[in-house]
Amino acid sequence: MKIAAFDIGGTALKMGVVLPHGEIILTKSAEISGSDGEQILAEMKVFLAENTDVTGIAVSAPGYVNPKTGLITMGGAIRRFDNFNLKEWLEAETGLPVAIENDANCALLAEKWLGKGQELDDFLCLTIGTGIGGGIFSNGELVRGGRFRAGEFGYMFSERPGAFRPGRYTLNETTTMFVLRRQYAELTGRPLEEITGEEIFANYDAHDAVSERLVTEFYTGICTGLYNLIYLFDPTHIFIGGGITSRPTFIAELKHHMESFGLRDTIIETATHKNQAGLLGAVYHFLQEENRYE
Repeated sequence: MKIAAFDIGGTALKMGVVLPHGEIILTKSAEISGSDGEQILAEMKVFLAENTDVTGIAVSAPGYVNPKTGLITMGGAIRRFDNFNLKEWLEAETGLPVAIENDANCALLAEKWLGKGQELDDFLCLTIGTGIGGGIFSNGELVRGGRFRAGEFGYMFSERPGAFRPGRYTLNETTTMFVLRRQYAELTGRPLEEITGEEIFANYDAHDAVSERLVTEFYTGICTGLYNLIYLFDPTHIFIGGGITSRPTFIAELKHHMESFGLRDTIIETATHKNQAGLLGAVYHFLQEENRYE
C-alpha cells in the first residue's frame, strides 16, 4: 500500500508518498501564493495524477476540522476552505478513501506513532511559527473537543486583557515569530520583509539591546503559555515544533526562562519529525480510520 499525504499550509503545500510503516518514499512541495485554496486544490490534483499507484489519501489541514465527516468549518488562513468538505471533494475527484485531520493534531499523532510519545499517555505538542498551535494527548487519547477546536493554544491570554479588543492579548498576537519580526522592524525602522528570525537571534547572541529585549519577551510569552498548559493538563512531556527549534540553544534558553516560573517536573523537548510531522501524522490518522495496518 502507498498513501498520498498532504500537509496544507498557507504558504506551502507539502506532499509525499508514504508506506504504512511510516517510510516516506517521495516528497514534493509547492509554494502557495496568498493562501490560495484553489491553487492548493490544483496542486493536489497534479500530484495525484503523477502518483496513480497510491491507494489512499491522508490530509493534514489547518483550522477546525471534523475528522469524521471531513468538513472544515474554519480553514485558518485559507478562507477558501471555510465550510468546505475536503474529504468529500477528494473522494469525488479520485474514488480513493480519504482521511483528514487538523494539522497540529497530525504533528501530535506523528509524535505518538514514530516519535518520543510512543510510550506516553499524557503529553502535549506546541508549534511555534506564524501562529501558535497545539495538540493534546490525555489519558491515552487525542483530545479534539466538542467542536474540534481543542489545542488552539494560541488563543490563550498571555497577559490580562484590556477593555479594547481582548484578542490582542493572546499568544497569537504577542508571542509568535511573525510578531517578533514585526516588533523588531518597528523598533529598527526597517521593512518587515527584510527581517528574519535568524537575524534577530543572531543579534541576540551578539548582545544587541533591541534583540535582547524582544527575545526575552518572546521567551517569557512562551513560558506563560507553558505554565498555563502544565497546570491545565498536567502533562509529563511537552514537545515543541516549528522553525525556532532549529536553533541549537532554544530548549536550553527556554528552560532557563522557565526557572523563574518554578516548574521543573514536566519534560520539555523538541518534536521529533520537524517538517515531516504533518505528513506522518496524517498517514497515522488514515491508518487508524481505515484500519489498514499491514
